[in-house]
Amino acid sequence: MHVEPYPPTPRHVETFSYLPPMTPERLRYQIAYIIESGWIPAIEHTEPEKSFSNFWYLWKLPLFGERSVDKVLAELDECHRANPGHHVRLLGYDNYMQSQGTAFIVHRADAGLGQWASNGARSNGARSNGAR
Repeated sequence: MHVEPYPPTPRHVETFSYLPPMTPERLRYQIAYIIESGWIPAIEHTEPEKSFSNFWYLWKLPLFGERSVDKVLAELDECHRANPGHHVRLLGYDNYMQSQGTAFIVHRADAGLGQWASNGARSNGARSNGAR
């Protein structure tokens, strides 16, 4: 009897990476949620082989006081263009609880398709407090 091995499975970097790809509209919604929650948006990036490390490179300084979704999107895209072989993730720092309120990958290095995945959606991510 010949048994076929399972095909390789994609690496999951975080809990939200198990969800389907996020659409551009959902990404805007996530960023708006971070801003409306009073959290501080920040952008990090790292090489795919180091994605399981606790240390990711901080892209510039966190966006203290930023209220524009478009500005955050522009910074995400700029980080991705400057680091095309890296994963890029968005974080929302809760300065009251002194912790991350949310964190999810916006651009995956292994997608090989640049900014947008083949179905027109960005890489994985999800709403932190109950997805709609």
